[in-house]
Amino acid sequence: MRNLFHINKFLWSYKWRLLAGAVFVVAQNFFRLLVPPQFRKALDLAATCLGEYRSALNDEERQVILDYISINLFEHGIWVIGFALTMGYFMFMMRKTIIVVSRLIEYDLRKVTFAHYENLDTAFYTRNSTGDMMSRITEDVSKVRMYLGPGLLYCINLVTLFLLAIYYMYNVSPTLTFYALIPLPILSVSIYIVSSFINKRSEVIQRQLAKLTTIAQEVYSGIRVVKSYVKEQQFVSYFTKESEEYKNNSMELAKVNALFFPLMLLLVSTSILLVVIVGGQEVTKGNITHGNIAEFIIYVNMLTWPFTAVGWIVSIVQQAEASQGRINEFLKTIPTISNHNIDDIHIKGSVEFNQVSFTYIDSGTQALKDVSFSLKKGDKLGIVGKTASGKSTIASVLLRMYDTDSGTISVDGKNINGLNLYQLRKKIGYVPQDAFLFSDTIKSNIAFGKRDAAIDEIKDITKNAAIYDDIMSLPEQFETMVGERGVTLSGGQKQRISLARALIKEPDIIILDDCLSAVDTTTEQTILSYLSGVLRDKTAIIITHRIYRHLDFDKVIVLDEGEVIEQGTPSELMKAHGYYYEILTKQQDEEKVIEGQ
Repeated sequence: MRNLFHINKFLWSYKWRLLAGAVFVVAQNFFRLLVPPQFRKALDLAATCLGEYRSALNDEERQVILDYISINLFEHGIWVIGFALTMGYFMFMMRKTIIVVSRLIEYDLRKVTFAHYENLDTAFYTRNSTGDMMSRITEDVSKVRMYLGPGLLYCINLVTLFLLAIYYMYNVSPTLTFYALIPLPILSVSIYIVSSFINKRSEVIQRQLAKLTTIAQEVYSGIRVVKSYVKEQQFVSYFTKESEEYKNNSMELAKVNALFFPLMLLLVSTSILLVVIVGGQEVTKGNITHGNIAEFIIYVNMLTWPFTAVGWIVSIVQQAEASQGRINEFLKTIPTISNHNIDDIHIKGSVEFNQVSFTYIDSGTQALKDVSFSLKKGDKLGIVGKTASGKSTIASVLLRMYDTDSGTISVDGKNINGLNLYQLRKKIGYVPQDAFLFSDTIKSNIAFGKRDAAIDEIKDITKNAAIYDDIMSLPEQFETMVGERGVTLSGGQKQRISLARALIKEPDIIILDDCLSAVDTTTEQTILSYLSGVLRDKTAIIITHRIYRHLDFDKVIVLDEGEVIEQGTPSELMKAHGYYYEILTKQQDEEKVIEGQ
């Protein structure tokens, strides 16, 4: 149970509730164990009075005996009902404390896990699938809760009921108690043998479940691609195959549990049989009464559920151990990107890259090689180059999504590694090339950049991003739900909403990563005309495959395989007749052909 030690700190937070719950468990078992003596007294009374009834001389004496039996049996019945009601109250209170605590710890554990996910760096998310992470924060946490709630409750109940029952049984007859407990060593050995198998199989099952979740999540997210390529049956077959693997693993575990529970019942039944046989011999010897045998049978039956639940508790604990191990694996992951400064920063906007190199660890691809450039406040930098030349990586390292291998990146002359990471990102407006929208309203998606933005401010920014008319044409306008990942909108609409989201936060530095690739030429010109004004006093980095002639670039760098092969003003690069000249000339020729048509 070493993995479950991690949640001891949560248990300690609710120690007083758990202590109260344990007290309620002891109290309800105490009153439960007061019931068998009442049955023993009632049976012994009936047996004694029955002999007197038979030896009575007349009907009057017999009636007196019957009245005496009735009154005493009624009195014992009242005591049994009273004990049962009291036991029921404490049972309610023990569930109200221990089960509620398990729900509170479940909430805390999910919150801690989610918060840790958010603190992990981008590299972590490239190595782990979404389905696996979802499985750990949902299914695995639920398995741990079962251990904290029912598992812990029945474990405490088993221990307290066993100890109290043994105490009562021993006071009645040490000999009978010994024979009743003979099957327990067999029970212990059975638990030891089975628990290791359950633990291993549970971990395999949880990993396979995470795999199924990943497959389902990917298929649902890419359902349009799956349908367009008519691959439904292929994915159904693949999912069926993995589901079969999950079923087989689960069936093996179920078979062990199916064998375990009858074994528990057999052992308890053996105890009852021994009680009857040995108890009969003790009665003939005069050591105990007939009522004591009935009392012992009730005690053994009381222990039936706790002992049969041992296998279930073991299964719950082992599954929780495996699940908590998977959760701990993530919680122990230390982010490579961390914030070491909590001071507020005020950014003017100068940016400098000094011989920056960066390699993606997972793929081993060197994305940047000794990249150097500098921007003054208000400068506009254009970054052009072929696909996979390292353009987007410049945006990622400036935002500290990744730390560089060598070289330094400075903002206002200060190394970004020493700045407040969260403040740095707040001051930078970033529009990625893959525009991501949340499953929320258009208004909320735009206000994501500035939570206190008024509706008039949102409308103004959408006009400047050339998306206002599109929004107003929708049935619910700004309250329109965009669907998961913005699936109900076109690519161009998503890009423009993403642009509005970045601009509304009024950043000091703005990065546009090929964010107009899905808009038409007319819309592009409208947006660029606005950007020329709004970016006048802001430092801007525009990453693009096209050359935006409506924007006045102060500097342009050309990347090829992570290296800067050209750098200078647009006019300087045109005179150099290099890559920039070629791409701009080709673009101009294409525009002339389009205009001629």
